Amino acid sequence: SFPTRRSSDLARSSLEAELRRAISRGEFILHYQPQVAADGRLTGVEALLRWRHPERGLVAPNVFIALAEETGLIIPIGEQVLRQACEQLRIWSTRADSAHLSVSVNVSARQFRHPAFIDNIEATLNEMGIGAGGMMLEITESLLLENVDEVVAKMKRLKARGLRFSIDDFGTGYSSLSYLKRLPLDELKIDRSFVADIEHDDNAAAICAAFIGLANILGLHVVAEGVETEVQHHLLSWVHRCQTLQGFRFGQPMPAAGIDALLRGGARPPA
Repeated sequence: SFPTRRSSDLARSSLEAELRRAISRGEFILHYQPQVAADGRLTGVEALLRWRHPERGLVAPNVFIALAEETGLIIPIGEQVLRQACEQLRIWSTRADSAHLSVSVNVSARQFRHPAFIDNIEATLNEMGIGAGGMMLEITESLLLENVDEVVAKMKRLKARGLRFSIDDFGTGYSSLSYLKRLPLDELKIDRSFVADIEHDDNAAAICAAFIGLANILGLHVVAEGVETEVQHHLLSWVHRCQTLQGFRFGQPMPAAGIDALLRGGARPPA
């Protein structure tokens, strides 16, 4: 089996060495999960990291991301992710059927705090010759545990460049309403753990409704993650008025060619 973070020191060292080789060989790729409006129109995608291992095939990030964070390898991996996402955004921006798409990219706390983070993003955007308006950077609440003033300053600098920000998995960690007031956010993502129980748990439904209502008051866009069933789709879209949905009901993460196929097909939800 593939070595994990909990394996022996030898397996851990082996995985680290493989990660370093993967970075140099360009084995990290992006798949994209559709984000849709209530009626199923494709409005954006979330870029999700995959490791195209020469022997083991596609490897999900939960296998290696913790070690990448611990060793600092998340920095070069994150740079490759941003570059690939920007390149795909550039391609989509040149076509009439996809120019409206936004691309969301996850940014780890360690990556965001790196001194060269802003310069690297700006250099990549300039090199690609694209505007930043179609790029959404997803941050997690763990980023807010220290140096909030520094985080806010960096976010404002990037917002001035045109980038937008989403707070991912809201409500599962160190949520504080004061963060929503201070941070220059554009979007709030409701964690899948609340969405999964919305059909059967009144508390989960109430929490989703509260998040959506709060976001609307604050002028934030709302995305519900983990939408898998028709009932979840209906409740979120037509009862609670969530603007954007994401989940297996509308498509699993797929290569860019799969998104292109959805665009050609109209990207409507299943019956």
